[in-house]
Amino acid sequence: MVGDKLNIGVLALQGGVREHAEMLAAAAADVAVREVRVPGDLAGLAGIVLPGGESTTMRKLLNESGLLDPLRSRIASGLPAYGTCAGMILLARTVLGAADSVLGALDITVRRNAFGSQRDSFEEDLAVSGMSGGPLHGIFIRAPSIEETGPGVEVQARLQDGRPAAVRQGSVLGSAFHPELGCDPRFHALFVDMCVAARDA
Repeated sequence: MVGDKLNIGVLALQGGVREHAEMLAAAAADVAVREVRVPGDLAGLAGIVLPGGESTTMRKLLNESGLLDPLRSRIASGLPAYGTCAGMILLARTVLGAADSVLGALDITVRRNAFGSQRDSFEEDLAVSGMSGGPLHGIFIRAPSIEETGPGVEVQARLQDGRPAAVRQGSVLGSAFHPELGCDPRFHALFVDMCVAARDA
């Protein structure tokens, strides 16, 4: 904790680090954001956000930084984690076409770049389970798809065609879209609430 603030980390190896930090700050006044680059940065965190990027490169950087095993262990021990796009791929238990998972914390099967190339990126309004205030605007950029969910996984949001767009399993949250690129902090506020609940449990 920094004073009485809630320390939430953002994995700062690749991707929209600044955007996530700004959205976390907008979601709750009592959040202090820490950029996570080395294992020591994990100390004292109440949660961590894994941003988008390129999942294979992010795995390589996690290995090179020495973060992979400590991060996997912390999440397995209950550290709340939220992955967007490639960050969700890192959290997934099964990635189609990959030999193994990276963190394996979320019992889902994902397909990388499921909607096509960069030019096939799209935006869509999403109804989010239990979230007031109307639909959440989802921005999908070279997004993965969630092909299967395990029995302990709750679908938080769906595309208009019914496919899952965001999922939660205990203290782990994942979304195929990028809420940090919009102007609506409600999904980050959901994650902050998860971090508070885990801290107080």
